[in-house]
Amino acid sequence: QVQLVESGGGSVQAGGSLRLSCAASGHTNTPACMGWFRQAPGKEREGVASVSRGGTITNYTGSVKGRFTISRDNAKNTLWLQMNSLEPEDTALYYCAADFTPFRGYCSLRDVGYNYWGQGTQVTVSS
Repeated sequence: QVQLVESGGGSVQAGGSLRLSCAASGHTNTPACMGWFRQAPGKEREGVASVSRGGTITNYTGSVKGRFTISRDNAKNTLWLQMNSLEPEDTALYYCAADFTPFRGYCSLRDVGYNYWGQGTQVTVSS
């Protein structure tokens, strides 16, 4: 059974940084895509960033481009999200997700493409 466990969330002031981690276990092959998603209170879950198996193809939602960086280390079964210049609008519960289906040439930011999910880690940014 694949398990994804997020960590690294917390409370920071606007302009600060956090680094989220996602540890994966229980799988025998490497997911084609991994992604970070977030859900703020009263809002739908949205894709934040995604990365391909080799780490060379990334995808970011517009509001985080230039501020967030997604990366992964398959040997360590770990996914990261470096978040800089945080804004109050970044406050949300952040989830990591894995897609073990065959690679289609890109990694989606739509949650329907991911078949395993973590429980989430809370990020709170105060102004």
